[in-house]
Amino acid sequence: MINMSNTKWTLDPTHSELGFKIKHLMISNVSGSFNKFQVEGETKGEDFTTAKIKLTADMDSIHTNNEQRDAHLRNADFFETDKHPKMIFESTNVEKIDGENFRLTGNLTLKDFSYPVILNVEFGGITKDPWGNERAGFTVSGKIKRSDWGIKFGLMEAGGAMLGDEVKIHSEVQLVKQTVAEAVAV
Repeated sequence: MINMSNTKWTLDPTHSELGFKIKHLMISNVSGSFNKFQVEGETKGEDFTTAKIKLTADMDSIHTNNEQRDAHLRNADFFETDKHPKMIFESTNVEKIDGENFRLTGNLTLKDFSYPVILNVEFGGITKDPWGNERAGFTVSGKIKRSDWGIKFGLMEAGGAMLGDEVKIHSEVQLVKQTVAEAVAV
């Protein structure tokens, strides 16, 4: 028997954020975030090029610092959270670019549409907290076109737009390590 160690990583929600920005009237950005989300990952040892990542966000937890706008984002013009309560990202590939930068590819499912996206990941490192837990930190960024997921409110055909089509993603993620052993027969 060979004992191969997989490492499970779970989100520290108090030290993580899932945010976005979108152009408003094409002159400034409006920022928002999802207050409730989970990230689960598994790696071979601590090799993040082997990572399998799954993010699930509660769409009702959207927060833009404006209750009226948040309610509008939950309705049929945008996310239809009563019909589509979750946004899910599942990784398909992780490529190491250099010592601290990775390219994370995966499928983003939103409103019953699932499309591949590419995210840039900056690895902040691994450290132990004062209680002996190992933690890994990441900054994640990328861009998507919301129209790909059927969200077209505020886009105008004849040029100009109330809201941009491009959504910039920016997240800070802190994961806590838990080791699980798998026995593999030789």
